[in-house]
Amino acid sequence: MRDRDDRGDGNQPAEQNPIVNADAFAHGDETGNPMPVDVGPGGDFDFDLSEVMEEGDEATPVEGGEVMSVDALRGALAHEQDRFLRLAAEYDNFRRRSLRERQEAGARGQAELVKSLLEPFDDLDRFANVDPASTTASIVVEGVAMVERKMARSLTAAGLEIVNPMDAPFDPNLHEAVATTPAASPAEDSTISQVYQLGYVFAGQLLRPARVVVRQWQG
Repeated sequence: MRDRDDRGDGNQPAEQNPIVNADAFAHGDETGNPMPVDVGPGGDFDFDLSEVMEEGDEATPVEGGEVMSVDALRGALAHEQDRFLRLAAEYDNFRRRSLRERQEAGARGQAELVKSLLEPFDDLDRFANVDPASTTASIVVEGVAMVERKMARSLTAAGLEIVNPMDAPFDPNLHEAVATTPAASPAEDSTISQVYQLGYVFAGQLLRPARVVVRQWQG
């Protein structure tokens, strides 16, 4: 240990105890008063552990608090730094894995939807290659209606909802008014008289509002 005669006045001992008592520093001495700390010019703490504890010094037990040597503090710091780096690496791996799993789940969902549309697509392909000389208009219309029903079943099974609000009250959250028409009675005010284009909702999300004509009472 080195001599500390250059610090303090003549009433203080020449040597300071090289032990850092964390509990006493945080809560004060036995009387409850804060522990004194030397403050140098500019308000900086005038305290250097290297001056009070040499490499390899052993800690001396102090009653009422935990005591650690400089070597022990350095070891604890190195342990916490290593633990922090490991946690950061684990979090980065978790973030990358979660992103990859979300992308894979989205791709699987899209693949299932496309798979459900393959059969109606095959029907459309067959109708696109029919011989006009041997096919009547009624057969074509019937075939198109069949394809439409198949596609509607596939999309409905995937979560698609059709918005067809004929005679229903107008709802600005689901409907888009493209025109108005006079209502025959007050009871028909703000109801839908015609649907120009169906709307669609998928998994609770509005894909397209239904475009409608709304009745208005003029009385």
